[in-house]
Amino acid sequence: MTTSTLDVTFAALADPTRRAILARLAAGETSVMELARPFSMSQPAISKHLKVLERAGLISRGRDAQRRPCRVEVKPLLEATNWLEDYRGRLESSFQRLDALLEEMKPTEKKSRHVKLHAQPTSKENKE
Repeated sequence: MTTSTLDVTFAALADPTRRAILARLAAGETSVMELARPFSMSQPAISKHLKVLERAGLISRGRDAQRRPCRVEVKPLLEATNWLEDYRGRLESSFQRLDALLEEMKPTEKKSRHVKLHAQPTSKENKE
């Protein structure tokens, strides 16, 4: 996946209305009018969101007589998911190395704190 494709995909997914449209389309293809029903916005506003999703390759529109059903296109979503999984894998690896380092440091910290606490003279010893 190219960076520009990934940018367009994530930009399209950044809007909650577009994510809701995709969630609705995940249940099956539907018309623009059916998509617009649950939203408190005009059909032209929904159409603008659909154009963004279509340009990103996240949906496609067909023709069925007078109807133009929309459907989800899985490929861009899979590519974004793969990118996220790869990134998550790298982050997890970094966190595992950090956890191992912190685990190695634990016994050293306890010993040095123990030594410092016992090495300091008490107020009674200071008076003598």
